[in-house]
Amino acid sequence: MKHLSKLMVVALLVVGINNLQAQDENNPWQISFGVNAVDVYPTGDFPGSSFGNEFFNATDHWNILPSISYVGVSKSVGDGFSVGARGSLNKISKWGDTDVDDLSYYAIDGTIKYNFLKNTVIDPFVEIGGGYTWIDEIGAGTANGGIGVNVWFTENIGLTLQTSYKHAFEDYLVPHMQHLAGISVKFGGTDTDGDGVYDKDDACPEVAGLEAFNGCPDADGDGIEDSKDACPNAAGSKEMNGCPDADGDGVADKDDACPNEAGLAALAGCPDADGDGVADKDDACPNEAGPAENKGCPWADKDNDGVLDKDDKCPDVAGTVANAGCPEVTEEVQKQLNDYARTILFDTGKSSIKAESTSVMVDIIQILKEYPTAKFTVEGHTDSVGSAKLNQSLSESRALSVKDFLVEKGIDAFRLSAVGYGEDKPIATNNTRAGRKQNRRVEINLIK
Repeated sequence: MKHLSKLMVVALLVVGINNLQAQDENNPWQISFGVNAVDVYPTGDFPGSSFGNEFFNATDHWNILPSISYVGVSKSVGDGFSVGARGSLNKISKWGDTDVDDLSYYAIDGTIKYNFLKNTVIDPFVEIGGGYTWIDEIGAGTANGGIGVNVWFTENIGLTLQTSYKHAFEDYLVPHMQHLAGISVKFGGTDTDGDGVYDKDDACPEVAGLEAFNGCPDADGDGIEDSKDACPNAAGSKEMNGCPDADGDGVADKDDACPNEAGLAALAGCPDADGDGVADKDDACPNEAGPAENKGCPWADKDNDGVLDKDDKCPDVAGTVANAGCPEVTEEVQKQLNDYARTILFDTGKSSIKAESTSVMVDIIQILKEYPTAKFTVEGHTDSVGSAKLNQSLSESRALSVKDFLVEKGIDAFRLSAVGYGEDKPIATNNTRAGRKQNRRVEINLIK
């Protein structure tokens, strides 16, 4: 039996070493080892009055084996409770007030422990349980109850002090006290990334982080964990989702096209000095408001006619809004044009223009150029001398001759058309020489 008891103690020690893990929510295992003192004083029933008087008189009747004489292992099961086993050995030389030959003492006990507090340096507990105790070759079952305290020096290592009353179920093994003092080790909880936050509570178990962020990192140290930080490698503010805003314009630098100049969110953080909606960096006229389609510059009106050059069909000549910026042909101009046209002379019976009419043609050209968008009809007319057919042909050819001359001198062909009316539209009588002279004419009329 003696050797069997020793083997059980050794087995407990091995189990404890192989289960070195902490006994709290993160580390459910705890191993304790140290010295124990067995007190069989008094030999009478507990609690007797003499027991109470002698309880603290330890030096008189405690039996202590000066070596590691107990080892225990326990596992947390939640809510402050843990279950475990403990093995102990001792030498009994004091049986109360009686000296005895060294009697072997072996005990193996099952325990149920309750810790009152969580995560504190001073960690008190109560314990109940039962086991089997041998004095030499005699053994008996016991019911146990005790109190104790752990004092944690670090998160994982502490001092354990405990005292227990063990009530024997056989008369030949008296009730007795067993006091324990030893080291407790709680460790083995998994912390893969080594950041001090155990994996079960670590939201980022593979990456070292901060306890404040459940083990997740804050690479730039701005107080915003990387998973919620839009700029995890550049310190910023919560308002900017962890991104910096160097110019303080409310646009994060990563989204700011002008990160060193305060600007507008609508313009990607760039300024707009003239307020025209075109960022200064893209504004050809940053200090003068203008439309985006003109690169931020105001539209020009070179001729100052109230029609912007972009809409002005005659940007170099003042005109009217109604005529798209071009000048309008007035009745006075129309009369002057025809006064010139009626003086154009042709060779008799032909469509060729006489040389002395060149100056008149120049005057006509000058007028037409002043109205670059206006379109005109060159009309040929004859008197009634000769056949109507011949007169019709002659009027047409003379009108075309004038048109060709004007086009040759720079008037756009699309602005002119030619038509002959023969003798059909006289403006005077054909019965007199003077009347016939008036009817032989060319007119240039505005197409409205």
